[in-house]
Amino acid sequence: MNGKTEIKTRRVVPVLVPMPAERPYSYLVPEEMDVQAGSIVRVPLGPREVAGIVTDDASDQVDPKKLKSILHVFDCPPVSRDMLRFIRWTADYTLSPPGMVAKMVLRAPAAFDPEPFIPGLRYIGGKAERLTAAREKVLEVANNGLSWTKSGLAHAAGVSGSVVEGLKAQGLFEEVMIPPPPVVGEPDPFYGQAELSEDQQAAAQCLVEAVEEQVYSVSLLHGVTGSGKTEVYFEAVARAVELGKQVLILLPEIALTQQFLDRFESRFGTRPAEWHSDLAPRQRERVWRQIAEGTVKVVAGARSALFLPFANPGLIIVDEEHDPAYKQEDRVFYNARDMAVVRGSIGKFPVILASATPSIESLVNANQGRYRYVPLQGRYADAALPDLKPVDMRRSPPVAGRFLSPALTEAIGQVLQRKEQALLFLNRRGYAPLTLCRVCGHRFQCPDCSSWLVEHRFRGQLMCHQCGYHEKSPEACPSCGALDHLVACGPGVERIAEETAATFPDARIIVLSSDMLGGVTRLRMEMEVIAKGEADIVIGTQLVAKGHNFPLITLVGVIDADLGLANGDPRAAERTFQLLNQVTGRAGRTGRKSVGLIQTYQPDHPVLKAIIAGDAQAFYEREIEERQRGMLPPFGRLAALIISADSRAEAESHARALRRAAPRDSEIEVLGPAEAPLAVIRGRHRFRLLVQGSKRSDLQSYLRALLQAAPKARGSLRVQVDIDPQSFL
Repeated sequence: MNGKTEIKTRRVVPVLVPMPAERPYSYLVPEEMDVQAGSIVRVPLGPREVAGIVTDDASDQVDPKKLKSILHVFDCPPVSRDMLRFIRWTADYTLSPPGMVAKMVLRAPAAFDPEPFIPGLRYIGGKAERLTAAREKVLEVANNGLSWTKSGLAHAAGVSGSVVEGLKAQGLFEEVMIPPPPVVGEPDPFYGQAELSEDQQAAAQCLVEAVEEQVYSVSLLHGVTGSGKTEVYFEAVARAVELGKQVLILLPEIALTQQFLDRFESRFGTRPAEWHSDLAPRQRERVWRQIAEGTVKVVAGARSALFLPFANPGLIIVDEEHDPAYKQEDRVFYNARDMAVVRGSIGKFPVILASATPSIESLVNANQGRYRYVPLQGRYADAALPDLKPVDMRRSPPVAGRFLSPALTEAIGQVLQRKEQALLFLNRRGYAPLTLCRVCGHRFQCPDCSSWLVEHRFRGQLMCHQCGYHEKSPEACPSCGALDHLVACGPGVERIAEETAATFPDARIIVLSSDMLGGVTRLRMEMEVIAKGEADIVIGTQLVAKGHNFPLITLVGVIDADLGLANGDPRAAERTFQLLNQVTGRAGRTGRKSVGLIQTYQPDHPVLKAIIAGDAQAFYEREIEERQRGMLPPFGRLAALIISADSRAEAESHARALRRAAPRDSEIEVLGPAEAPLAVIRGRHRFRLLVQGSKRSDLQSYLRALLQAAPKARGSLRVQVDIDPQSFL
């Protein structure tokens, strides 16, 4: 009996499978198989076979006779115990099934087996028949005893592949199998050391010391736009690489940051490995594998890079840490900035948060001593910040049907005369946010969402920005049939481009928007064109605010500064302040005198007054005080429950049932249910509950109890839990 118990304990392991199960599944381990916690294995799951991670979590006790066996152990470094803890912590905190968090780790299944060796050649000696100059070059390069691919040897010698093939035919080379090449070169920490200012040097030293301590810490690097934050944290990267550690640099828009990759290469002599959704599948697999093996030393990635299986992590940097793009709102809801801090805490290594406009949460943590505060007071090389001025649209309105004020139009003309660049910012894609019929009042709305269709005149389409629905722009009203009576209401960047082109017909104009034709490749090319000065006027949405360096921009015009303030989001003021600060900071980065003109109907709004006065401290003090008074993060805790279903009645009924099931707790209040501001998305009706608790409240336990007591979601019903919500739509 004791023998059977021993075999059972020894031969059964829990495996996290990539599906929404609340706990690992138990599997038998075949006698000849060696597995450990972290091993990546293939297991049967119903009719399918899937990859999973052997874990040390508890699983249900099941009779071994009913269990299936692990089919295969991949020849892959096991997931570290720190990463297993991180998976568990993320699942517990976000109230997500651990299998769905594990799925984010297992995103490159073809990488679980080693990369195959590739055929190569090695020079074995001898003299070539008819020794030509080309053959002599090949033998000279190959004489170092190294193995080469045929194409690599030909390229190094500057000859065609047929020359190498001819020498091989003469028996001067033997065929060998060589390991696959690394996806990127080894970064050299001493390659292109920048000349730092005294201010930068002090900040860099502080960050380098944090790396050298090799313990958990969080540093907030706070410097105005153009202060050289990137060069400063590169010194921390260099020290981590020198110590043999791996580094992750998180960026909010990695697919668009060509300039960052170029700057990294200038500093370290090679590019970092990239990780983002636009990576080719084969490249993604190679990057994943070489990170797991420890070959890749530095990764620049989007938020999902946080779940890569680093072999020896030593530093995480979250650039533009305030950016809402770090929040994932699909399946597993998490904020990569916050999870990066947790990852550092579990792995006992430092984390650096960098921003010109830190989030309220990070700034409060720094003020309270939980984070190390590292300031950068001025711009690099003493470049002056732009002179910001409000344009009161009540007193200086544009002409009818136009959106650029006379003051902004005049300033653009002056910039063009000086052969400099102007940037016009409007955080609204497309041509116009609403199209209606002047005869009958018909408004074009998405058939699957409660949102208006946005006209995209460049494409000739009306599009929904929630679900992607689109239709051809009509010539007549579908309701009354009237021709030539459809009117575009309000501006998008395409409409601003049309107006600008009519006013300045000789100007070279570029529109930058995330949904432009050509995607990331075109955007990267156009960023390069702007940086080289081959455009006169740049018109863009918020992606132009994300850390780009455009040296010739001396004028920034904000078309509608009030746009972000007109909603009930408790972070509206903070986000508007951050966005306008970031976008106006694109001007004057190389020392030229620069101006920012901010068009507004509310010049006395506290946010706009703080931006124009350059008084960030006053804004932060006021905003922190309001958050504290309202018990909002970081002084309180929030969670959202989003209930959706195929019918409105079904969604509302379940939302009310959830509200009734809410336990009584003096530290926690449940607000709602209320119909979501975006009441229908992709044909699903949506209701929301907001759960607000004190800082010390155990929100996760409360929500688990609520969901346990409530009726189970059946049929088309779905309940999503969003801890620390960033969006209230």
